[in-house]
Amino acid sequence: MDLLLSLIAIIVLCPVFLILAIFVRTKLGSPVIFKQKRPGLNEKIFTMYKFRTMTDERDKNGKLLPDSVRLTKFGRLLRSTSLDELPELFNIFKGDMSIVGPRPQLVRDIVFMDSTQRERHSVLPGLTGWAQVNGRNGVTWEKKLELDLEYVKRISFLYDWKIILMTVSKVFIRDGISAEGMDTAEDFGDYLLRKKKITKEQYNAAIEESKGLLRSNINFTNRYKERQKS
Repeated sequence: MDLLLSLIAIIVLCPVFLILAIFVRTKLGSPVIFKQKRPGLNEKIFTMYKFRTMTDERDKNGKLLPDSVRLTKFGRLLRSTSLDELPELFNIFKGDMSIVGPRPQLVRDIVFMDSTQRERHSVLPGLTGWAQVNGRNGVTWEKKLELDLEYVKRISFLYDWKIILMTVSKVFIRDGISAEGMDTAEDFGDYLLRKKKITKEQYNAAIEESKGLLRSNINFTNRYKERQKS
């Protein structure tokens, strides 16, 4: 189902991809596609594709400005309509993702999850999921992860189709796009720190762990490419 539907969607939506690419390039600059490392099945890291929604505006010291400044009106429109997610169809076609499954979070998020919460990675991440049709970013992190685990336990063909149909209605009403008072979704670690559920020392240690995971992935990828050339 993933292979067939993603291929059909990519072919049918080619004109939409082209139009959006032109608008993104004109209004937000290049690159048009935003690439980011995300943990997938069994926490194997892959590169996820999205249309960019923010500019690269920086302060006088070269540091990126806050998300609220870089997220333009056009970027907000892309997010509210979920059009920025369309390039993930290529991830589905490649086998990195599924149409339905727990949303792939940041690598820096998984290091703050306990062993039970990390069981969400025992299935392919999805373009949409049970948490997305039950509040998306409008629910707490704990509730979101609880819904992901509920999906893992109940996963079935008919259940996936139920979620797909629910997703269509949620996209039209633009429900749960972001947490209240925030322009973008809050990282899990930042949420735990803000709620005083972890200390600053625990936060810093986990962030360093996530950086190590990313470095290990880059080194593994480079070694693999070198073996392919030899």
